[in-house]
Amino acid sequence: MGRLRPLRLPDVGLGALTRWCPPELVDRAIRKHSRQERRRRLLPARTVVYFELARCLFPQEGYASVYEHLLPREEELDLYLTRRGFRVPNKSSLCKARRRLGPDVMEEVFRQVAGPVANEEDCPTAFWRGLRLETFDGTVLDVADTPENTAEFTRPAGGAGTGGYPQARVVALAECGTHALIDAAIGGRRQGETTLAMALAASAGPGTLVLADRNMPGVPLWTAFRRTGAHLLWRLKGPTAQRVEKVLPDGSYLTHMHLDKNLRAAYRRRGEEPPGPVPLRVIEYTIEGSDEIYRLATSLLDPQEAPAHELAALYSQRWESEGIFAEVKTAQRGSRSVLLSNRPDQVRQEIWAHLIVHHLTRDLMHHAATATTPPLDPDRISFRTAQRLVRRDLSPLLSPPVTSADVSNRPL
Repeated sequence: MGRLRPLRLPDVGLGALTRWCPPELVDRAIRKHSRQERRRRLLPARTVVYFELARCLFPQEGYASVYEHLLPREEELDLYLTRRGFRVPNKSSLCKARRRLGPDVMEEVFRQVAGPVANEEDCPTAFWRGLRLETFDGTVLDVADTPENTAEFTRPAGGAGTGGYPQARVVALAECGTHALIDAAIGGRRQGETTLAMALAASAGPGTLVLADRNMPGVPLWTAFRRTGAHLLWRLKGPTAQRVEKVLPDGSYLTHMHLDKNLRAAYRRRGEEPPGPVPLRVIEYTIEGSDEIYRLATSLLDPQEAPAHELAALYSQRWESEGIFAEVKTAQRGSRSVLLSNRPDQVRQEIWAHLIVHHLTRDLMHHAATATTPPLDPDRISFRTAQRLVRRDLSPLLSPPVTSADVSNRPL
């Protein structure tokens, strides 16, 4: 039989998900970051991209088991492997292939596939008065406890000392009605959510209403999102924008949010002109059974075009972002709570891969929901069930059918 050697895979994909992440798209990302092979490799960059995505679908399995999911199952190929000899690449080879690929290709694939997917006709829950509803928020992910990861991401600090694992921070912008990811930024704990969120502003724009929680409001971030043409509905912290300038008929009032004096001084130290105060409308309300006063700030200043009671009811959709992170951290990753990559570049690569797989799954769910008559609300489809079906569908659709001629000419 001779020495067993790895087999160079034919074209691979992600089963049903390949419709939204085809090989041509992956190849563009590889070429953009100059990761294409200069010589023929048994683990080419495209295969490594799909291998990394498959790891997200099978988070409890080792490298060899995940790689086996990429192998076609045709009888002719099985006969070929039996005659010629074959072994799955070892973990060391797959780790080296991941390092060669780096995080930039995975980030580029994410940016190629991410974006809103709903239209108002078949998914009205993603819109309000013609505005697409979007939300952004942040979360942290425990990563492998290595010196490199600790230096890059740092551990959380508390009264009982530092945490057991370094943590990467992720901030994501998503479509409310479908949970489809639109943009994301990755950093360490040293970078706050508002700092990372600045990178998301460019992905909002005219025709959107962006929701955020009370940790986000501030003149720089508000200004960055408003410059894109997006409208905003953000919860305020207690002391922010309390000066009433004009009371409106629906009980809301107009005011301005001013830049903190420390931030103003920081701008001037850098030789930059501080942004001026921003106009906003404040809506205050309570919820039955609670004495807490909720305060929302919005850029929609006309109460006739944006009634206060509708905006107050609408704000609950901000929690869609919490559901998205739960899907990634619990449903998709399973019980494994720590990202196992030992180096910061591979941590980022792994996070981008998880975001890609989540978005592709949500895109598939939206397609399934809107293909019915009448269309279904995508929230009625279980994310866990969708990913279970994707895993079941994976192997048979990974590669094109293999003919006898393909087998006889297939290189080792």
